[in-house]
Amino acid sequence: MLETFGLNRVFIIWCMAEFIYKARRRSGQLVQGEIEAADKATAIAAIERQGLLPVLVEPSKSAAPPRRQQTRSDQKQKAKGFYIPATLREIISRKRKPSLQELATYTQQLANLLNAGMPLTAALNSMSYLQTKNISMEISKQLRQDVTEGRSLSDAMAKQSHIFPDMYINMVRAGEQSGALVEVLERLALHYERFAAVRSSFTSALIYPAIVACVGVVIVFFFMTVMLPKFMKIFEGLNVPLPAATRMLIGISHFLSHYWWLVILIFLTGAIIFIRYQSSESGKRNIDALKLKLPVFGKVIRLNIFAQFARTLGTLLRNGVPVLTALKITENVIPNVIVKEAIAKTREAVTDGKTIAQPLARSGIFPQLLIDLVKIGEETGEVPSALERVADTYEKELTVALRVMTNLIEPVLIIFMALGVGFLLFSILSAMFTITSSIQR
Repeated sequence: MLETFGLNRVFIIWCMAEFIYKARRRSGQLVQGEIEAADKATAIAAIERQGLLPVLVEPSKSAAPPRRQQTRSDQKQKAKGFYIPATLREIISRKRKPSLQELATYTQQLANLLNAGMPLTAALNSMSYLQTKNISMEISKQLRQDVTEGRSLSDAMAKQSHIFPDMYINMVRAGEQSGALVEVLERLALHYERFAAVRSSFTSALIYPAIVACVGVVIVFFFMTVMLPKFMKIFEGLNVPLPAATRMLIGISHFLSHYWWLVILIFLTGAIIFIRYQSSESGKRNIDALKLKLPVFGKVIRLNIFAQFARTLGTLLRNGVPVLTALKITENVIPNVIVKEAIAKTREAVTDGKTIAQPLARSGIFPQLLIDLVKIGEETGEVPSALERVADTYEKELTVALRVMTNLIEPVLIIFMALGVGFLLFSILSAMFTITSSIQR
């Protein structure tokens, strides 16, 4: 036991590192010193136990970096024969961005804690126990550590740009400067909840048609490659001339049965060509321009983009973000290249001293309703309110347009499936009638 205790003690001491720190006493006096700890978080905790408020904690330059201890998760993964180092797992997890709903939930929880009178560092400490799929507790711990060291919350979030987008960071910074951080966080939570609801509605509208289409393709492919060859054997044994529709169906079945790999190859080649074309500047521009002009889908896409533009710009301006910065952030949020270019030209015109409504009207992209309401908002000094009214209007229209699109897609899919199944039945039944009539003769 003594030997084991001695070895463990040596191992712990070997893993310790020296940290230099600056902290303040409760009286406000600034003190500094050195402390040994396994990591930075442990050092901060040890300093706080001394009744000090850490301001700066960093590794001593003269000290060698400590050897990282294996965590239990590392040991379990090694035991299973599949091991990824913790540092690599952290890099992989950092690439995952949180969903809009996750950002809304995180923001609302933080706003609730601050609204209850909890200090920011204590609120971030409590947030470290709230872990969502793509916002780990390490994010809140790092935010708390940065704020404890003297950084503002917006600067701390800027270091976590893979989690918090530019719009989020700029609005938090504006809230800090105006002293209305809680109100800004509540507006941010509402903003992301609205966008999450719109995206969810858009996705839900496409799920059912996609499932029906996939099931239909699978059924037709199964019939053509498995069931039809059995009928073909019967037809071949009777030596009866078959109708043109049946011969066509047999030819398609023969091609799919023997050259299915060619169909997959053509599909993959087409997908690769399309992806490469879409990745090019001209291809992206042409495809985005086509999306805006589509008969039914185009209206849904336009309403979504205009609502997103108005909601984002209005929210930023409402919270005190400068107009040029707000336009730049909104430009980065919009996914369509054509609309991005129109916003960029608007930003350049505003830089020259013009209003927002004039360059928006000159672009020929934005609808007259949006332009008129923005113009009225500029005349009355209520641009954020005007943009929020525009966003409300287009979000309601988007809900109706999504319902119309879904109601239109369903019968179109049913018609195409009915035509496909009808062609199959006609081909088989016509062949059977031909065979029956020849036998009767």
